[in-house]
Amino acid sequence: MDQSQFKASLTAAAPPQQLSHALQALWYDAQSNWATAHEHAQAQEDTAGAWVHAYLHRKEGDLANAAYWYRRAGQPVANGALEAEWDSLVTALLAASLTQD
Repeated sequence: MDQSQFKASLTAAAPPQQLSHALQALWYDAQSNWATAHEHAQAQEDTAGAWVHAYLHRKEGDLANAAYWYRRAGQPVANGALEAEWDSLVTALLAASLTQD
C-alpha cells in the first residue's frame, strides 16, 4: 500500500485489515477518532507505536507526555504542522511495512 491508497482508504467504514496498529491509529486519527487512535497506538509496543503515540499526545496538547513518547520512539520532538507530521508518519510507516513483507 502506498500513501495515495492509504488516503483513499479513509473513505471506508474501517481501516484495511493488513495495516499495523500504528497505521490503524493514524487512520482513526484522520477520522477524528482520537480515543480509538490512541488505543491502537498503545497496542503496538515498538518505536513505531511510540512515535504515533507521541504525535497523538502532541495533537491532544499534552506536550510533556508527547515528549516522553518521542524519546521512547527515538525521534526528535516535532514542532511543525500536525498535518505534515501525520503525512511523514504515514510515509515512514508504509515504507517500513514494505520492507517487512
